[in-house]
Parts: sequence; structure tokens; C-alpha cells
Amino acid sequence: MTTSSAESSASTGCPMRPNTTAVPLAGPRFHTDPHHLYREMRRDHGPVVAVELPGGVPAWLVIGYRELHQVTSDPELFPRDVGLWNQWPNIPEDWPLRPMFGSRRPSIYFTVGAEHRRHVAMVEPALESVDPFELRRTCEELTDRLIDGFCGRGSADLIGEFAALLPVLTLASVIGFPAEEGPQLAWAMNEIADGGLESPTAYALFQERMRYLLAVKKDRPGADLVSRMLAHPIPFTDEEYVEDLMTITAVAHLPIADWIGNSVRLMLTDDRFAAALGGARSSVGEAMNEVLWEDTPSQIHAGRWAARDTRLGEKTIRAGDLLLLGLAAANADPHVRQHLGVDTDAHSGNSAHFAFSYGEYRCPFPAQQIAEIIASTSIEVLLDRLPDLDLAVPPQNLVRRPSAFLRGMTSLPVVFTPVRALRSTP
Repeated sequence: MTTSSAESSASTGCPMRPNTTAVPLAGPRFHTDPHHLYREMRRDHGPVVAVELPGGVPAWLVIGYRELHQVTSDPELFPRDVGLWNQWPNIPEDWPLRPMFGSRRPSIYFTVGAEHRRHVAMVEPALESVDPFELRRTCEELTDRLIDGFCGRGSADLIGEFAALLPVLTLASVIGFPAEEGPQLAWAMNEIADGGLESPTAYALFQERMRYLLAVKKDRPGADLVSRMLAHPIPFTDEEYVEDLMTITAVAHLPIADWIGNSVRLMLTDDRFAAALGGARSSVGEAMNEVLWEDTPSQIHAGRWAARDTRLGEKTIRAGDLLLLGLAAANADPHVRQHLGVDTDAHSGNSAHFAFSYGEYRCPFPAQQIAEIIASTSIEVLLDRLPDLDLAVPPQNLVRRPSAFLRGMTSLPVVFTPVRALRSTP
């Protein structure tokens, strides 16, 4: 599609299909009732929906389970090659979502084919080398430290004071950056993910800190992920290392933070998980698995680009069109959900969800293990320390983060019986 064709069709509907009305990929319904919204999309548009990103940027949102499986299983037809995007002439430099899509960057996230496999061969062994027992011990210590900071008050915001901090602090010990940089990096990653006005500034800060970390580890390697990446026998450029470090940190911290918050919210608002508040740790795992199905942190992934003209879900996809992966919507597709009930047991042991995506660009299994250890450990310690945890506001007053891509909460105010800290806090 040329720029002129996009401009000529902008007033009549979706720029990629002039006779198609695009659904704005923004608005409160993505935060308040996404399940109803996706059902309406499926009813009115089918499994592939013409959508419009902020700024009038066109894309396709794949919400059908079978169609999403097809897209993620065919990296040749639907590669993660942002250089193919036919909308680049229309993307302004200050577009808030530009840091999320970027340009053709040499990272595990944006490379294709043999180049992508080269990055995987360096990153996955580094992730596999993380000791799960040491990781759990570190996570327990950090969880206790954060809880010590508010346990004597009898109230807290479990997002700002806990879930939004714990993953990045734990990752500091894994990746190798100083723990004191954690809060600033967490802010930067959230700003980029939410497409805020400061996202370009946040991206520059994030990139600068990763460059500095790389320089430090080149000079003084240690027992951390960066040093293991540098020890890989095939050398990479500094830009490649930095891009991979940014990807690893962001795609780990952001979903884990929302996984923790969404799981705790579920256990505090659903009577089926009351046992978890009494110390039944098996219920923690059940709640976490249900969140991956029903309230997955990664709602929409960006993205794939069509390598050539094709058909998908009865829609004509043009070469260079952007396809967004509707992970949450696909999880709710009636074609896959017809065999699932509505109770927790229906999800028990069932990991056929798209929470970690699928195919060549699926979240690596070692990364999934790291995410599960951090999330489950933090929740278990939290409930052990504060067994009478309760919401401080009605559930309907909880506010979701302003993003169609990630699903989490801006705050989770709770109350509990004040308890003594395990250690003195500065």
C-alpha cells in the first residue's frame, strides 16, 4: 500500500481497507471490560479486526485462536520484521508508541531467520544458567524487605510499593545492574509500555543505563546474565547486546509485575481463592494460572508484518501490514473455550493459553520459569506475612493501567493487621 492510498482512504474507514470501519485501539473499555469488547469485535468483525492505533495508524488485531496460531506458527509469511512496515512514511518521530515498535533493531525481539536464531543461541543459555534455588532465595529476601517497609502501617498500595518494584529488583541480581536503579528503570519501562508523553525520554534513559551496564560488565564480569552473554563464543556488537538487554529486562519486568498484581487482586475478590489467604499455597498456583487465561498481563503483542499479500480470517492482508497479536482475546475464543468450564479446576494444568505467545518468538522456556518463580514466591511470602490481607476499596473502584497492550492496575490498596518487620529498615 502506498502513502497516497492510505491518505485517500483515511476519511472513509480503515486505511488498509477503505470499506472497513476500524476499531480504535484505545479507550476505557480495554481497561474496564475487555472480554465484552472482544466478544463484540468477534461478532461484528470476525477473528481478524481492522483497528486504529493512536495517531490514526492502521493495523490488524488477530483475536481468533486458530488465526493467532497460524500467524505465530509461520515466521516466513508473518515475520517480526518491522522494516517491512508499509506505514513508516506516515509515522512521526514523536509518535508515543514509536519506542514500542522502534525501527529495525538488532535484538532477539526484532531480528528474523538466521539472525534471530543467532541471538537466541546467545540469550537462551544465559537464561538457562540462572539457578532457580538461588533466584527463589533472592526473591524471598527482597519480598520480605519490601513488606518490612509497610507492614507496620496496616495499609499499603500493593502495586506502587510491591508488585511494580519486586520484579525489577529481583532482575537486578539476575542481570547485573545495581538494585538502586530498579525504581527508575521500572518507571521507564512502564512509560514506554503505556505510550505516555515521556516515552521517548524513558526509552533514551533505559538505553543509556543498559549501555553503561554493558561497559561495566566488559570491564568487570561477574556471576550475572550480562557476563554470561559476553562469554558466548560468537561475538556481538555493543548495539546488539544493549538491544537484547533492554528486551530481556522489559519483557520480564512488566508482565511479572502485572501477573503479581492481577493474581493478588483475583485472590482478594474471588471467594474460590479464599483458601490461599489461609496459607494454601496450591491456591496461589491455581490463581496465577487462571490469570494467564482470564486476565493475562500481555493482552496484545506487537507485532508481525505480512511478508506478502495473503488472506487471514477472511480478510485481505497486504504486504507490509502490521498484525497485532490479541493474546487475551484468543484465550477467550469460543472455539477453544467451549471445553472449559467457568471454575478454577477447568484451568488447572491447562497451559494451552497464549499468555507467553507461541512459535519461534514465544517467550523462552527459561524465561517463563524465571517469571513463575518470581511471581509465585512473592505472592506466597506476601500471604504468609499478611494472612488477613483485604482490599481497602470496593473491587469496582480499582483502576486499570491506561494501556490496551498490558493489563494491570495503577494501584491495589489493601489493609491488614499491622505486624512487626523482620528486620529494621533504613
